[in-house]
Amino acid sequence: MSARSPESPIRVGISSCLLGQEVRWDGGHKRDRYITDTLGRFFTWVPVCPEFEAGLGVPRETLRLVGDPDAPRLLFRKSGGDQTERLAAWAGSRLKDLGREDLCGYILKSDSPSCGMERVKVYRDDGRPGRRQGVGLFARALMKKFPLLPVEEEGRLHDLPIRENFIERVFCSRRWKDLVAGGLTRGRLGTFHSVHKLLLLAHSPKHYTLLGRLVAHAKELSPGDLQRRYGAEFMAALRIQATAKKHTNVLHHILGYLKRHLDRRDKAEAVTIIDEFHRGLVPLVVPLTLLKHHLDRAEVPYIREQVYLRPHPRELMLRNHV
Repeated sequence: MSARSPESPIRVGISSCLLGQEVRWDGGHKRDRYITDTLGRFFTWVPVCPEFEAGLGVPRETLRLVGDPDAPRLLFRKSGGDQTERLAAWAGSRLKDLGREDLCGYILKSDSPSCGMERVKVYRDDGRPGRRQGVGLFARALMKKFPLLPVEEEGRLHDLPIRENFIERVFCSRRWKDLVAGGLTRGRLGTFHSVHKLLLLAHSPKHYTLLGRLVAHAKELSPGDLQRRYGAEFMAALRIQATAKKHTNVLHHILGYLKRHLDRRDKAEAVTIIDEFHRGLVPLVVPLTLLKHHLDRAEVPYIREQVYLRPHPRELMLRNHV
């Protein structure tokens, strides 16, 4: 397994309308060009439209969530026809199929009563508007069935830190799946943990320590239990947002390995650039580019193998924002 590049195709589930498929209630679509034109260069899409695939037709009457936000019903807006059981039955079958698709992530359509991941409007039983505290019926079932799967809405992907976090998790999910598919031995898990050290520290030092204990006590666990526990904690760690402070600590960690290879001027320059990043004056790509320049000339294989240096393709430019 390459530490930096997944070996298998990166298959990502997606609401069909985001790809330009005309499956919405009015026969239209919601094509997202960042998804199709940029992410489409790296991901293989697995399109799903719950309402269309459940047989509600195109065009169709609009739907809305009604009742208890934790267990809402899915009703036609005008006629009041209840489609909850129909969609639930379809979702149960479709999720079984998706379980065989080797998905590494999923992008949902925001605000949808079937696909919305969060803040979907839930109406009261008397028809009056309620609060935005619902989850689409299919989205809820999806996240319950696959709790480790990276899931996001297309609207939230316009927030650059959220976008970076999601895409990073998708690539990490692919690397983890490749490791498991190749046979999870204690040695291979130790290598996997080692090359992801700095990435984990940028997200959650607490989880890095916990995962290290799992690796250290791997002999005491069955292979299945080790796989389940490490995989769950690994993906949980990556859900925690990386921060400038944690990135700064990681950058200084890298610099510590380089110090004996740098003269006083180079060290001072690196410290200054890292401080400018910490203060929000330059994006992460600036100190990383400088440190990579020095790494190219220094023999520090442990750092050069770190996934943190390139957790996703450079072309996505995910570390270019302040």
